[in-house]
Amino acid sequence: MASAKSSRSRASGPSGLVSTGIQHLGGTIPASQESGVQLSDKLKIFKTDNFDPEAYMQSKCQSMNEKEIRHMCAYLQDLKKASAEEMRKSVYANYAAFIKTSKEISDLEGELLSIRNLLSSQAALIHNLAEGVHVDSLSDDSENSVEDIMVKLDDREPSELEKWLREFADILDVLLAERRVEEALDALDEAERVALEAKESRTLNTTQLLSLQNSITEHRQKLADQLAEAACQSSTRGVELRAAASALKRLGDGHRAHSLLLNAHYRRLQYNMQTIHPTSTSYGGAYTAALSQQVFSAIAQAVNDSLEVFGDDSAYASELVTWSTKQTEDFARLVKRHALASSAAAGGLRAAAECVQIAIGHCYLLEVRGLSLCSVLLKLFRPSVEQALNANLKRIEESTAALAAADDWVLIQAPYGTRAAGRSSNTAAFVQPRLSSSAHRFNSMLQDFFEDVGPLLSMQLGGSTLDGLHKVFNSYVNLLINALPGSMEDEENLEGSGNKIVRLAETEAQQLALLANASLLSEELLPRAATKLISPYQASGADDYRKKTSDRHNRLPEQREWKRKLQRSVDRLRDSFCRQHALDLIFSEDGETHLSAEMYLSMDGSLDEIEWSPSHMFQELYEKLNRMAIIASDMFTGRERVSTLLMMRLTETVILWLSEDQTFWEDMEEGPRPLGPIGLQQFLLDMQFVILFGQGRYLSRHVYQVVLEIMKRAMDAFAAVGGDPNRQVLE
Repeated sequence: MASAKSSRSRASGPSGLVSTGIQHLGGTIPASQESGVQLSDKLKIFKTDNFDPEAYMQSKCQSMNEKEIRHMCAYLQDLKKASAEEMRKSVYANYAAFIKTSKEISDLEGELLSIRNLLSSQAALIHNLAEGVHVDSLSDDSENSVEDIMVKLDDREPSELEKWLREFADILDVLLAERRVEEALDALDEAERVALEAKESRTLNTTQLLSLQNSITEHRQKLADQLAEAACQSSTRGVELRAAASALKRLGDGHRAHSLLLNAHYRRLQYNMQTIHPTSTSYGGAYTAALSQQVFSAIAQAVNDSLEVFGDDSAYASELVTWSTKQTEDFARLVKRHALASSAAAGGLRAAAECVQIAIGHCYLLEVRGLSLCSVLLKLFRPSVEQALNANLKRIEESTAALAAADDWVLIQAPYGTRAAGRSSNTAAFVQPRLSSSAHRFNSMLQDFFEDVGPLLSMQLGGSTLDGLHKVFNSYVNLLINALPGSMEDEENLEGSGNKIVRLAETEAQQLALLANASLLSEELLPRAATKLISPYQASGADDYRKKTSDRHNRLPEQREWKRKLQRSVDRLRDSFCRQHALDLIFSEDGETHLSAEMYLSMDGSLDEIEWSPSHMFQELYEKLNRMAIIASDMFTGRERVSTLLMMRLTETVILWLSEDQTFWEDMEEGPRPLGPIGLQQFLLDMQFVILFGQGRYLSRHVYQVVLEIMKRAMDAFAAVGGDPNRQVLE
């Protein structure tokens, strides 16, 4: 059973640890030579006849400190567990072929035995024929002497062996009738020994020897049938069952004995399961617990009996694992049909997860006996749990959409009695988040959801759970985008928006509240709750602690990628917000633009006195940024970076629109009216104004460079018509 042992505690070490372990074990190979060195060359030192492992390890460990030795020991343990896991997978993958081959070998052995008996019979027949021919060839003169010899043989006393031979069959019949199995086995073994000695020493003639062998075969078959009949009785269990199987194995019919032992446990299990009846009102967990206890107790007893009678023989171990897997699969189907199906269809993730947890808990107890069946359960339970998971997430999505239709987009603290952000290790220092009503409810439902995700880790559903959560969050972000007044025209581009109706956020404060909802959920509340998906399922003990540490290390890249996905959803909301406000600044309600080349080109032909000040649109941009910054300072308390990035993004949207507006630059550079000195000065003044109020607050380095490029492009347009831009800049 060693090949079937579980590798729950296997942990893949970090790459640095692996490389360190390799260096410690086999020496460091230069990078330039590593590609040319074969694995067999690296292992030559271990294949030599005079290899001394203790001396080798001492030579390697002398230059290592304590930390490196610890790392090497951990690496060797990981290699050992990895090897055991690979062996287990290999055995699992070849069970069917192995058992088929074992049965074919057993059948072949039986055929060989029949052939041997047939050959013995043929040899005896040939010997008898040879003796008959010899007798017939004797001369008539010797007939009297032969008859005299036969008379003397008949008159002599039979030997002890001949007496035993005459009584042997009767003795065995008595032992079988009285069911004295051990004595019958001893008698058969003694008969086998006598037959072998008689054949070698020729103390029995061929007829007597053949008769003895036939009697041994006949009584062996009778005893085997008697033992098989006893093993099939429902009253035979425990010591009696093991004794019958052991006796059959001693008779040379081990595969039949093992099959009878497993069938006996199967019949007993089926009898015990008749008392467990699921009803429409019964609790799924109670049904699962009762059924699980019966199934895995039967498997555990079968494992104990098999090991006691047959030991670790791989052929019997393979058959045992196959039988145990079949019972586990039947159990899983019953649980799915009577407990998981209804809860999964209704989105009852907690009920489904509890059923799985109960079953896996019983299954784990078998691993101390070297039998790992959890992977079988998880494979069969996974579709039902995925169904419950998806239904649960769908319910959260639909409930949130209904709440968003009535949300007034005003930030408040969590209502009393609701779970706001999960448990915190520092409750005194924790600040209650301020969200709108739909965001509070969305967060509360997700917090409840995370309380039910424990078994999802053992089923390797952590990744799909994170993907589902991102999909639900993305759907909520789409609702927030729909709440922006100018976003309805882009609704067809929102994935999964479904034309859901939400209350519009009409004021700047309400629109900023949309961003506050999304940013707080994506940056703090959801990642904090999702840490439950990092810790392994009910890890305990030293081995589980190492597995927990390894799983957490391996989960971190996935966790970081998930947070990036959440942030990309928030970025879409922020871009929609900035695009809407940029368009409000650039265009009037009737569609006329506030930022066109004509406003600069027409200034040189005007007779009005010039009052140098920034253009009206850029003044409105400055006022809007300051106004929003004041509102955001209250909404984004402790998260000022989010507010700053938002204002910088709004400035960037306006400047990039100006930089990429082909109509604007075609009129400035190639239009019928050239850019004059006054128009150039006004344009440069507007850009300097943006730099003045934006630098350090609302202007990123990238946008600052874009502003400088815009100014240079305008000066180049002025120079193209014969003007001196440097003179205008100085003025």
